[in-house]
This record gives sequence, structure tokens and C-alpha cells, in this order.
Amino acid sequence: MNKFQSAIRFLLPLVLGGAILWWMYRDFDFQRIEHVLWHEMNWTWMLLSLPFGVLAQMFRGWRWRQTLEPMGEKPRTSVAVNSVFLSYAASLVVPRIGEFTRCGVLKRWDDISFPKALGTVVTERAVDSLVVLFVTGTTLLFQMSVFGTFFKKTGTSMDTILHQFSATGYVVTFICGIAVLLLLHLFLKRLSIYNKVKTTLSGIWEGVLSLRGVKSLPLFLLFTGGIWLSYFLHYYLTFFCFDFTSHLGIGCALVSFVVGSIAVIVPTPNGAGPWHFAVKTMLILYGVQDEQALYFVLIVHTIQTFLVVLLGVWAWLRLQYVKRTTHSNL
Repeated sequence: MNKFQSAIRFLLPLVLGGAILWWMYRDFDFQRIEHVLWHEMNWTWMLLSLPFGVLAQMFRGWRWRQTLEPMGEKPRTSVAVNSVFLSYAASLVVPRIGEFTRCGVLKRWDDISFPKALGTVVTERAVDSLVVLFVTGTTLLFQMSVFGTFFKKTGTSMDTILHQFSATGYVVTFICGIAVLLLLHLFLKRLSIYNKVKTTLSGIWEGVLSLRGVKSLPLFLLFTGGIWLSYFLHYYLTFFCFDFTSHLGIGCALVSFVVGSIAVIVPTPNGAGPWHFAVKTMLILYGVQDEQALYFVLIVHTIQTFLVVLLGVWAWLRLQYVKRTTHSNL
């Protein structure tokens, strides 16, 4: 049964993301990609965007270290940052496993309490969710007409969704619901691997409360703002890589960024599939041709994913030369 669950946890996100990508690119001319990459794409802007992808993860590592300090846990900055690099790369293999990976790295190299570390990760997710909600609300106010068109074209408005559902649509929705419940079950079961459930939940609650003891709340907010501003610039600068997106402006970038950030909630490797579909749809609403939108999401997502892989490899190699310490030595 354990092997079956492991297989499901590994294969389901891949199948889901792969199915969406296949549907989107089933009639796509992939031979054109090479021409676009070397003759139609401005690589200067792409290279300028990459440091912000690195910086976003570094900010996350610095902020994580800050949330651990009120609980008496003081991981080394380099270990915290490299653990974040490694966690993103690990999530490419098994979505959401990165949270456990980075907590495990701190436990192994700096003897940081795993439940406490996991608790602060929950805190981070809560804070980031509030940021996404705030940015989404602000974007809605300024781009309401675009979101309205998006909901209408995708059939996601509440007054039309039930009428547009076919029998297949209900089946797909039911399967997705079962998949989410299964992944939630596997996630909760995973918590008991490293410690008893009671101890784990206690550590999580302590981590949630840790924000009350953060030494510098302005610094925490600065790190949080830095994370999301870096994410946005990492994405926005890629607009200038292509003639068909360079003129769209920051409004389109913000809308598609918000929709893409929401889409990656679906558990696929680095949001592959849902992110492509969401961003492509928004670009089309802003006047980008279907084929051009497909080029954009495929190239941008692939290069940004490759960056995640490189950072993960760097972190793994770097950690091999970092001396492990015990809690008493910190």
C-alpha cells in the first residue's frame, strides 16, 4: 500500500500537468521554437530577469531564518538559503515535498527542530496567501473588465458554470476533487514520518505564533515585499524578450502574474500545465495571438524551471562542503 501511495503521489501531478500541456500543445509546431529562441527573442531581458528569480528565493531563506529565531532556533544563513534552493528543485519531482525537504536540511545540518521549522513554513504560507489576496484584490480593482472577460470566456462565472458543464466536465471535476483529497491525505500522513503527530502539531502551532516574537517586524515585511517584488520582476522582465508582449504594459503583467500565481496552487511540478493555461489565456485577452502566447509560456516557464534546477544542484553541492553542527553549538 505504501508503494502504491508513493506511486500515486509521484505520478498524479505529472499526469495532470502533462495532460494539460498535451491538450494545449497537441497541434503545436515545435520546430518553430528554435527559430523563436535564436532569431525572435531578446536574450538580454531574459538574462536580466534571472537574478530576480535567485533573489526571491534568497529573500525567502533570510525571512525563514528570522521566523525561527523567536523559538530559539538559529540556523546559519547559508544553510537556510541553500535549503530553500533545494526545496524548489525537490518540488519539481514531487510537488509540495519541498516544504519537508528544507525542514529536513535544517534538521540535518544545523539540528533545527523539524516540527518547529515546519510550523514556520505554515506561517510563511499563510503570510504569502495574504499577500496574494491583497495583490489580487488590488489588481481586480484596476483590471476588473479583463477579469470579467476571463471568467466569461473560461466559463468560471458562478451563473454560467453549471450550465456549461457537460457530463465529461462533471467527471473531470470529480476526479480532480478526489485527487486533491488524496494529496491532502498523503500530506497529513507525511507529517508523522519524522515525529509523533502530537509533537508535530505542537511545533506547527508554535511556528504559527512565532511572528509575535519576530525581532524586527519591518525587516520581516521588507523580506516579504522583496520576495514578491522579485517574483514579479522575474516574470515581468520576460515581457520585453518578445515583440508581441513588450508593449502590453505593467497592467497586463500584473494580471497574468496574479492569475499564474493562483494557478500554481494546482499540485503539478512548478505549476506546469495550469500556469501555462492561465497565463496564456490572459495574454490572449490582451490581444496576443494564440500561437505567440503558447511560445511565451513555454519558453519562459522552461527557462525559469531550468534556473530552479541549477539552484537546486548548486545547493546540493554546496551543502556537501558545509560542516554539520549540533544544536548546542549554534
